[in-house]
Amino acid sequence: MSGTRFTDSLTSLLDRAPTPEDFTSPARSPQLTARVGTWLGVCFLVAFLTGVWSHLAQLPNPLVPLPTRPIWLYRVTQGVHVAAGTAAVPLLLVKLWSVFPQLFRRPPTPTRARLLDAVERLSILVLVSSASFQLVTGLANSAQWYPWSFSFRSTHFALGWVAMGSLLVHVAVKLPVIRSAWLGPEVAPVPGAVSRRTILRATWAAAGVAVVTSAASGVPGVRRLSALAPRSGTGPGNVPVNKSAAAAGVTTAAADPGFTLAVSRGGVHRQLTRADLESMPQTTATLPIACVEGWSATGTWTGVRITELMALVDAPTGSAVLVESLQRGGASSRSRMPGNVAADPQAILALTLDGERLSLDHGYPCRIIAPNRPGALQTKWVNRIEVQA
Repeated sequence: MSGTRFTDSLTSLLDRAPTPEDFTSPARSPQLTARVGTWLGVCFLVAFLTGVWSHLAQLPNPLVPLPTRPIWLYRVTQGVHVAAGTAAVPLLLVKLWSVFPQLFRRPPTPTRARLLDAVERLSILVLVSSASFQLVTGLANSAQWYPWSFSFRSTHFALGWVAMGSLLVHVAVKLPVIRSAWLGPEVAPVPGAVSRRTILRATWAAAGVAVVTSAASGVPGVRRLSALAPRSGTGPGNVPVNKSAAAAGVTTAAADPGFTLAVSRGGVHRQLTRADLESMPQTTATLPIACVEGWSATGTWTGVRITELMALVDAPTGSAVLVESLQRGGASSRSRMPGNVAADPQAILALTLDGERLSLDHGYPCRIIAPNRPGALQTKWVNRIEVQA
């Protein structure tokens, strides 16, 4: 009897549940879904490719060393990555709105068709879940808000592959529908109802506003419009500060008059004061700081070439360099410079920014600056450089 009641209750519930036909907005159409979905797919593909590049750029020992030229490459790829992810947010919301009625589609009766329907729904669940995770955590990373205990970079990278894989499966399954929606006849607008074109225009406008106000702070002339950007562009030398000396817990150590920089290779060691560094040949380079959060800013940095420091311990050209900071703990407390980066003439241990002594928050007494590198690897408050022969 209980089984019969359960069956009757389930049948009654299904009978009362809405069906796709109950959603009467003419704007919810395959044409709208296909157009928004296509641009959403483009945004995800761009974000995926640039995200893979960013991940490779942050590996301490990449299989193939990434180039140091052009010096602005990482700045552009990471800016595009964040812009594509930001634009995807309103696109995903509109896409989900357009297909929401299909959630109430009744499963087909034949067993095989029902199985295929279940697999399709499962793939869509994976796609929506992974896409939502990528966008939400990506936006939180841009704001430097981490309400989780897992590694953002490795998890974001792994879920990126899941999202792209499920997206490819979804496109393959829906390709006939997508082709028909793009090539088929236009659906006549319904008088008095919001049209598909109106929703599309509003979607493109929302995506554009989202990018300009929150993800375009590194574009000259647009920064003032980026009211929602986590970094305003202000700071010493007009270069923003991600982590202050106080937040890193290095204020006392960095300001210590007895500070020395240790340079070593094997059994060869040198200790250099800031005065020693200032007496060495100085190199000036105009290079951008570009961070994974998407912001970037250009500064004119002056200091000692890494190759000059390596020469003090008789290190061969092309050797990799391990850089350590006064900061203890955290992903930015140390970095590894591959041989091609360390050998670059614009890879320097900076002492000044725009002609002024480095501020504590920008890494005084000295910091790394090198071309085409993520900002997290431009180590601040450097106190040790070890050449890895």
